[in-house]
Amino acid sequence: MKNPLKFIQEVKQETFRITWPTKKETMMGAVMVFALSTIAAIFFLILDQILRFFLNIILTINF
Repeated sequence: MKNPLKFIQEVKQETFRITWPTKKETMMGAVMVFALSTIAAIFFLILDQILRFFLNIILTINF
């Protein structure tokens, strides 16, 4: 990078090329993240309860 002014001009040109998502796209993305996070949380809750159940059975067996 030899010319800082040229670099700044190129950065400014690039900022005008940015296409920002629309409000609808942003909301859909947020809803999808919330929905998938909820599904993952429920899945891991169920998995944790199943594993806890089996672990309790194993640990309560008296030899």
